[in-house]
Amino acid sequence: MNKISLIIQREFISRVRKRSFLIVTLLVPLAFAAIIIIPALLAGNSGSTQKVAVVDKSGYFKGHFRDVKDVYFKFLDTPIDSIKKNYAKEGYSGVLLIPAIDLNRPSGFEYYSEAQASIMLENALTSNLNDAIEKQRMEVNGIDKSKLDAIHADVTVDFRNSKDEKKGSSAASFVLGYASGFIIYLMLLLFGTSVMRGVMEEKVSRIAEVMISSVKPFQLMMGKIIGIAAVGLLQFIIWGILLTVLSMVMPLFLSPDAMHAASQSSSNPQMAEAMQKVSFVMARINWPLFIGCFVFYFLGGYLFYSSLFAAVGSLANEDASDVQQMTLPVTAPIIISFLIVIKAVADPTSPLAVWASIIPFSSPLVMMARLPAGVPGTVAIWQLLLSMVLLIAGFIFTTWLSGRIYRTGILMYGKKITLKEAFKWVFSKS
Repeated sequence: MNKISLIIQREFISRVRKRSFLIVTLLVPLAFAAIIIIPALLAGNSGSTQKVAVVDKSGYFKGHFRDVKDVYFKFLDTPIDSIKKNYAKEGYSGVLLIPAIDLNRPSGFEYYSEAQASIMLENALTSNLNDAIEKQRMEVNGIDKSKLDAIHADVTVDFRNSKDEKKGSSAASFVLGYASGFIIYLMLLLFGTSVMRGVMEEKVSRIAEVMISSVKPFQLMMGKIIGIAAVGLLQFIIWGILLTVLSMVMPLFLSPDAMHAASQSSSNPQMAEAMQKVSFVMARINWPLFIGCFVFYFLGGYLFYSSLFAAVGSLANEDASDVQQMTLPVTAPIIISFLIVIKAVADPTSPLAVWASIIPFSSPLVMMARLPAGVPGTVAIWQLLLSMVLLIAGFIFTTWLSGRIYRTGILMYGKKITLKEAFKWVFSKS
């Protein structure tokens, strides 16, 4: 055990001292902050103001156009030919020509400008034209728009758990479940391949031969796996601290106008209402249980897959490209599990989501995608406990399996090793 602890210390200290560790540890929270700050700064800065001249030959639209942010409309009685030639000189971005139209079959609208119209301008023009035409048609047919608006219904339903009557939200479950599943997906690939590259480098450089003379191959593999896991946990802790600090100091860098503009322009009313529901329900999630499960499934999934990555790394030769095809059996279940996550966050009670959250190959990702929907309730206690037990058993099995391959592969040189041959080592006695 003392030898394993020494290997853990070596792996941990050597990786923490690398410049790449410092760069990645700092860049991740900064990237998250940039995702929030940059849109807010852009939203706070007004874009170029567009002034649009409108020539209305139908007489239906004057007084019915609404100005929108940075787009203003001015109705003119100037002849069409004159305004088409001189609109830029008079300070207009473009000119909208409305012919005499038939309200039943409106057509012939034209917009002239030197530059390509923006999407915002196109939406402003089409929405104003359609709203004005609808209003004129209502007046012609004797329909009172105010009464029609009063008839319009806009009801909401509060979704509650039948046992504790707490409010639920599919949007909150989707956001949190997808995010946690995606993070574990990235971490499994990142740290798993880090274990594989470390084993490959030590084997190709013959460092493993020196270390094997002092420790057993299994001890070397376990020390490397646990050491890199400790590096990952340290990064998570630092990320949590930095993100907390950034969230506290962010208001110092953003003006109230920028924050308000970002909240107003970043989404439509439906999305804003959905995000309010998400925030409301996120405050009611059992965070101690969720964080505890996240740490368990991250470590369990990492230990489960990293032992397999270590076994694959031990099969590498001087030509490291040969090992790339051997990683497919290990990476394929991770990728498939992430695809199931997309299904699980949409329907956490489906048979596919339930069984994928129990099977060790996919449970680290899929169970974390289901947990925000509720425990107990959507996720039964027996499902969670069975998933944990099977993941621990799966880690023990993959560690034993990989150790049998690792002990022989780490000392094999100058020969291309196939997966078929590697699995024969599992049952060999020497």
